Amino acid sequence: IVVLDWVIWAQHLATHKIPILWRIHRVHHSDVEMDASTAVRFHPLEIVFSVFVKVAAILLLGPAALAVVIFEALVNGSALFNHANFNMPHALDALVRRLFVTPDMHRVHHSVHVSETDSNYGFFLSIWDRMFGTYVAQPRDGHDEMAIGLKEWQDDRPSRLDWAFLLPFRNPPASPPASDPASSVPGPAPERE
Repeated sequence: IVVLDWVIWAQHLATHKIPILWRIHRVHHSDVEMDASTAVRFHPLEIVFSVFVKVAAILLLGPAALAVVIFEALVNGSALFNHANFNMPHALDALVRRLFVTPDMHRVHHSVHVSETDSNYGFFLSIWDRMFGTYVAQPRDGHDEMAIGLKEWQDDRPSRLDWAFLLPFRNPPASPPASDPASSVPGPAPERE
């Protein structure tokens, strides 16, 4: 279960670092109001990619069928929880996030700032982000002021199904390069900025 969780963490990292995968994954990040529905907002091409990665991992690792079922229940349940518009008491959040991903921790990942989007990739265990240096504790604008979604599309278009299906094939609108000096993890292709 722990190794499968790392595989999903690495897959999520890849969807941010490989330009063609980012074009597809940005459908998930285009939601400007993060809630539990964001957890299931994926382009069909990303779902196919995810199934391929999981099947390959299962074939390579050979886990017991029960372990796969438990893992899927944990990762899908935690994805719904982590995307929920829910705040845990600060002390409890600080304790839980030492091992598990919390909504506040994952919310940082949905920030419009690339340095924050390129952080907190975990779905279930938070250890991978800490281990690989991608953990960000709090958004620089604070949770109350942070903008969610893609900087290029902060309107109602991302809520339209037809628009979301075509998003991987769209280029961001022309804009001056974003200044995001806090970015410690370089992102792919200029379209991210």
